[in-house]
Amino acid sequence: MKRSRFSEEQIIGILKEHEAGVSVADLCRKHGVSDASIYNWKARSGGMDISEARRLKALEDENTRLKRLLADAMLDNAALKDLVGKNVWSAPSVQGFATSPMTIPVA
Repeated sequence: MKRSRFSEEQIIGILKEHEAGVSVADLCRKHGVSDASIYNWKARSGGMDISEARRLKALEDENTRLKRLLADAMLDNAALKDLVGKNVWSAPSVQGFATSPMTIPVA
């Protein structure tokens, strides 16, 4: 994922300027961003404080980590189900080994 040039604090500061009455065109010129970026930021984090934005970011990171853990657990579960479904003890190589007479080599 592409990193933003602006931190959450900077984005919220820019949005606070917009709320104070600065036009979007002036903000775009001042900060070197497109008007689409301003509107996307406003849709994502409009009305939030800096502490709320940090908390949102922390929750998003935790959610991503938990989703990855869940995917790994589901993959392990599927692998175990496949292993149990194959009935390992009925494999010919295992049967031959289990039914062959044991020979003890004498030295």
